[in-house]
Amino acid sequence: MPRVFEKVFNSAEQKAASERKGAIFGRAVKVAVAYSRALDGPGRPGFVLRAQHALFDRLVYGKLRAALGGRAEYAASGGAALSERLGHFFRGTGLTVLEGYGLTETTGAATVNRPDRLMIGTVGQPLPGVAIRIDEDGEILIKGGNVFPGYWGNEAATKETFAEDSWFRTGDVGELDDEGFLKITGRKKELIVTAAGKNVAPAVLEDRLRSHALISQCMVVGDGRPFVAALITLDAEALGPWKGRHGKPAGATIASLRDDPELVADVQVAVDDANLAVSRAESIRKFRILDVDFTQEAGQLTVKLGIRRNVLLKDFAADIDALYS
Repeated sequence: MPRVFEKVFNSAEQKAASERKGAIFGRAVKVAVAYSRALDGPGRPGFVLRAQHALFDRLVYGKLRAALGGRAEYAASGGAALSERLGHFFRGTGLTVLEGYGLTETTGAATVNRPDRLMIGTVGQPLPGVAIRIDEDGEILIKGGNVFPGYWGNEAATKETFAEDSWFRTGDVGELDDEGFLKITGRKKELIVTAAGKNVAPAVLEDRLRSHALISQCMVVGDGRPFVAALITLDAEALGPWKGRHGKPAGATIASLRDDPELVADVQVAVDDANLAVSRAESIRKFRILDVDFTQEAGQLTVKLGIRRNVLLKDFAADIDALYS
């Protein structure tokens, strides 16, 4: 699942920062992403980029591959979308992450990226015998022999789930390009509609936010509100080294630091990066750092570590109201 790759990246970033090599790692990330993007271009990566890539392969990428076993060239990911930036980063280091997409109702994978048919930022093309189309409202519809015939003993649910001509309504929202590569942009039921009537897919922002080393979980809010905002939790493992680098007391808690200007500024960097993926009307205008993390025990996370939005909206209603007060 994407969270595994996010944790690998964040751990490597934290280790580099603790060894005072944060600047080198940051540059290595940019080169890896640029190198991967260049592989998709009309020509090969240029001489300068290849030279930089070779240097960072010795300094950074080789060590990361060794930590992952040393021989892996490909990894598979599903359950949620991996951020495009991380997808390019890992391919740039020599480990290509092949994303796929499917549901229980589609008997597992319905689309997949393959080594010879790959587009980072998407979940690949339909498997043989599978058809995909996008409904007028953006919902992904699937048809094929892999799709189940219906819910046992529940005709009402079956009727609601299927569109005309046996097209299965996935409940996910996405885009399909001319080559048949599918991109997931969110869940239909999770779309946020602001007071101005702007439709916002929170997953796009949340995926990018969670890729930042300091951030553990987040939830984008704004349904019926004047602007988009976010609740953010911090990664306890990352906070310790951060406190050391910024001269904060080792015993300082998240509650005592949540309004610290330096901490807020670093989280703002993550928010600004996430906002690059959306329009200004969809961007996060305010955020609130929470004292606690989201947990499965509290029913706030699924077994795949996805957020349960309805639970969080209730549990943190006061914090959400504070964002708009």
